Amino acid sequence: MMTQTDLPSLITIENGHKATPTFSLAEYQRRQGLLRQKMAELQIDGVLFTSYHNINYYGDFLYCSFGRFYGLVVTPAKVVSISANIDGGQPWRRTVGDYNVVYTDWQRDNYFKACAQELPNKGRIGIEMDNLPLERFAKLQAAMPQVEFVDISAACMRMRMVKSAEEIEFIKNGANVCDIGGFALRDAVAEGVPEHEVALASTQAMIREIARRYPDSELMDTWTWFQSGINTDGAHNPVTTRKVQKGDILSLNCFSMISGYYTALERTMFFNHVDDASLKLWEVNVAVHEAGLALVKPGIRCCDIAHELNKIYEAHDLLQYRTFGYGHSFGVLSHYYGREAGLELREDIDTVLEPGMVISIEPMIMLPEGMPGAGGYREHDILVVGESGAENITKFPYGPEHNIISQ
Repeated sequence: MMTQTDLPSLITIENGHKATPTFSLAEYQRRQGLLRQKMAELQIDGVLFTSYHNINYYGDFLYCSFGRFYGLVVTPAKVVSISANIDGGQPWRRTVGDYNVVYTDWQRDNYFKACAQELPNKGRIGIEMDNLPLERFAKLQAAMPQVEFVDISAACMRMRMVKSAEEIEFIKNGANVCDIGGFALRDAVAEGVPEHEVALASTQAMIREIARRYPDSELMDTWTWFQSGINTDGAHNPVTTRKVQKGDILSLNCFSMISGYYTALERTMFFNHVDDASLKLWEVNVAVHEAGLALVKPGIRCCDIAHELNKIYEAHDLLQYRTFGYGHSFGVLSHYYGREAGLELREDIDTVLEPGMVISIEPMIMLPEGMPGAGGYREHDILVVGESGAENITKFPYGPEHNIISQ
């Protein structure tokens, strides 16, 4: 009879058939090839990715953590994913690489045994310092005592900032899915309807459209935040059971997630009517939005866009009500993992925009309860930076002419 001590630490589960990858094999070879060039430049012998975004970007595997650890090993000779036994054969089916190693729960810290098996216990190993808690890092060092660990997070973020033609087409489709969700949301708004019911209509429309366009994809994480009244004061406030009332300021936030790729549509709306104070604030925010759309082009720095848009808010004495930067990058990211912090439209980011980057313009101001026009105002479009300008891939209309819902 087999006992716990007889059961293996590491196994393979090649169950079923390999899944159709999100992008072409040539696209993954391009990404992995650029990574290996960077490894050679930095004299790195192997890389251990631990984040959702980099494992997905380089290996097409999007894990579900549930308190367990995952990895993607890249060396000059191989690409290997590391996953937990609880996931069965799904990580192997999804990984674009050489093979998948599964660690079991039969012995403690089997994950680190997998890392030590797949990485050379010598030289320099790249890791994501921004995604590796101290306790886990200490165990990794103990498992591989001869290794010098170096941070590769920023270098990989910089490479992800510039999208390929396949990625841009994929992101455009995601933006179109968000537009579909937006129209479904607008149709669901009515007096007395709670936020969660409006959000469900949008999310369901987006998921069904993703399934139609990408029948081989895994359908996960698409969501909608629909906020009304005071709940519009935060950009990431969750859906509640609050019911829509006449005169409410509304915030539409549709997020399609396709194989780990995030796209968004965000709009200010009003139900039934908009008062004069609110209309003035809305129009100012739309003016900032349109100025931002006109500024995005190759060669301009992120900080310069922020400074220019600040001037409009300053002229209306509203700068103090701005809640965050004016936009951010798109690609492999989500509300619970990853973002390319080096490509945000903020005063402290001096990254220069270049062709192939994808970035949003999304100004927001928030006037607190008790002030005329109280609420959060935000518009959001996604732009693809080209050789001489930028293409706006968001088509859902914005502004008072279109988004006062009268039914």
